Amino acid sequence: MTDAKTAIDETVKANDVVLFMKGTKSMPQCGFSSRVAGVLNFMGVEYQDVNVLEDETIRQGIKDYSDWPTIPQLYIKGEFVGGCDIITEMTLSGELDGMFDENGVTYDKDAADKIREANA
Repeated sequence: MTDAKTAIDETVKANDVVLFMKGTKSMPQCGFSSRVAGVLNFMGVEYQDVNVLEDETIRQGIKDYSDWPTIPQLYIKGEFVGGCDIITEMTLSGELDGMFDENGVTYDKDAADKIREANA
């Protein structure tokens, strides 16, 4: 598990935004991963996707790393942000925009506003 922790730690620190998910950003393999990837894709966020289905040690390792039991898991600038429900809430409240702004992550503000308008 140490190798998995090291690999996860390096990935989280080497990328501004990382999504540990089931499947890939272009082909999510579960509804929760699809929702978070869909938000990031729609908002034009550049992010590293990590398919936990390809490696069982990473799949379990990410849960241990964050002490969070579910996947997907979003990291921004090395910080664990949350899973699907949290990211959905943060998107709708505008809190995710703020986090991107604070961390210098480029995203499409108009797209973020459209998500909120569509869910108002």
